[in-house]
Amino acid sequence: MPFDSPLALGALVSVIPLILLYLLRPKPLQVQVPSLMFLLDIKEEKKRFYTSISKIVKDPLFLIQLLVLILLALAAASPYFETEEALSGEHTVIVIDASASMQTDNRFDDAISKAESYVSKKNTIILAESTPVIIIEGEGAEATHNTLDTLEAKATVADLSGAISAATRLLSEEGGDIVVISDFTNWNGDDPVNALKLAESYSLNVEFVIVGNEADNVGFIQGGIETNDDSYTYTGVVKNYYNSRQTVDIQIENLNSGNTKSTSLAIPAHSTKQFQLTNLASGITEVTITNDDSLMADNTAYISIPGISDRKLLFVSDVDSLPSMIALSLIPSIELDQSEDVPNALSGYSMIVVANKERTLESDEISALRSYLNSGGKVVFIASEAISSDNAATELKEILPVKPESVIDTDDGVTIEVIQDTRLSEDIKFDEVAMYHYLNTTERLETTTLVATEDDIPILSYWSFGEGTSVYLGINDITGENAWNNFHNLPEYPVFWSKLAGWLGGTGDVQDYNLETGTISILAREQEIETPGSNQTTTRVYYDETGVYRVAGKKIAVNLYNDKESDTTLSGDDVIERAESDNQPGIVRESSYTGKQYLDTYMVILVLILVLLELLIIKKRGEL
Repeated sequence: MPFDSPLALGALVSVIPLILLYLLRPKPLQVQVPSLMFLLDIKEEKKRFYTSISKIVKDPLFLIQLLVLILLALAAASPYFETEEALSGEHTVIVIDASASMQTDNRFDDAISKAESYVSKKNTIILAESTPVIIIEGEGAEATHNTLDTLEAKATVADLSGAISAATRLLSEEGGDIVVISDFTNWNGDDPVNALKLAESYSLNVEFVIVGNEADNVGFIQGGIETNDDSYTYTGVVKNYYNSRQTVDIQIENLNSGNTKSTSLAIPAHSTKQFQLTNLASGITEVTITNDDSLMADNTAYISIPGISDRKLLFVSDVDSLPSMIALSLIPSIELDQSEDVPNALSGYSMIVVANKERTLESDEISALRSYLNSGGKVVFIASEAISSDNAATELKEILPVKPESVIDTDDGVTIEVIQDTRLSEDIKFDEVAMYHYLNTTERLETTTLVATEDDIPILSYWSFGEGTSVYLGINDITGENAWNNFHNLPEYPVFWSKLAGWLGGTGDVQDYNLETGTISILAREQEIETPGSNQTTTRVYYDETGVYRVAGKKIAVNLYNDKESDTTLSGDDVIERAESDNQPGIVRESSYTGKQYLDTYMVILVLILVLLELLIIKKRGEL
């Protein structure tokens, strides 16, 4: 008999003390009768040894207690036997396309209605968005029906293949059914038919269910913002999916000022037309197509322009014209102040960069930064000798997200790598940065590290301090012969600072305020955000709706901008035809699996019965 935990069998040695206890326990008092003494003495020597053993063996309490100890030891070792089990069909994974095109007419409502008929004894629901979202897993029929009633289509492009692969992994052990409900008109990732064939090769039953009919639509398929000095210009593209020429009425409203204006575009059938909005005011501007059509998710373009209060940054350094300062000053939407020390009044700044190379901060400067962080500010500390363990004050070390030590010098240089993928690391070639000097640091318990050396020394780390965020950047940007690295020479350097400023709420590029659906961003700390449909407390924002998100004090406009997703004239019939073709995949898994049938539960039940029997015997003897 195999065991999951064979070491637990060592508990069987507990039977030895039990046997010794019964052998050595005090014997009952014997009263000798003179007339019988002679007869008893004759057999005494022969029976002395056998009497002790036979009394133990014949004592039912000993046998019960011995069996209890053996059963408990065996149960702890988790004994089992193997059986060949057929793959179960009781578990159904329902994959529902939640992309923007599913908002066309009643497609998503039809999908929910069809999903109701596939609910089984055990169910999992996966929404196919730009990344699969598991809504419930392994729930009963009632909970599944209740959940289906609460679902809504989002505004992303669905990764149907990724959702089917997620369902395949969930059913990989015991089998089941996968039901995919979609319009099958557009998707990201691999062809869903390939994912279907792979799932079927694992003896899973997969069914594609199509919903929706062709419909007419007009919508925004592109939009971009250009910056000229302090002026912003929006360029949008509207497409007409009708079979006839359409006059598209557009209303433009700035939600801050309430100013509105309107215009019209004459667009030929299946064609596009471009338009521009110049001198956009700060705040949110909504550009809305007022014509009624089958898909509303692409009828409004949201534009976010940061306000003046979001633009002020303070750069503190004892060195003039550092590359980091120049990079920040080149961002059009940033108003940069430079100072040799930290002033007492910091509330007017959305972000502070401390880049002292030699001068250590005074106690009053550290106190001002601490107060600024406690009230929700963001501070970036750039590595240097000034914040090494030998020079930095204890008060400064307490607010850093890492524990600084000494500076390490290396002739060959070390490379750095991305530990966590975020928008900060997109399009930044950290692997091309050669570090010849760097500050040896260790991260704190609650610190998050995004970039580190190959030896796991933090290079870009952050943590929450009070209501604010303290960031450590281990890439010193001093230039010349004493340069620590080559990052400031790479073309991605100003891009990195723009991304960092935008991520921390210091405005950065205006593009950080205008995103497309499907984008995911990581926050510096857990906080409450406002989506177009609800409020959430999270460290990870998934932009899956069109509208305005309020994140870390910023108003972020999110748009669909996807030609194929807006094309409601597409049909998914070809996908169904390919899915139902006779091109059967090779079976890579049998129709059964080896299951383990554990016996420990039955052994524990038997132990409880034996304990009750022991109590009955003791009571019958009058010993209880």
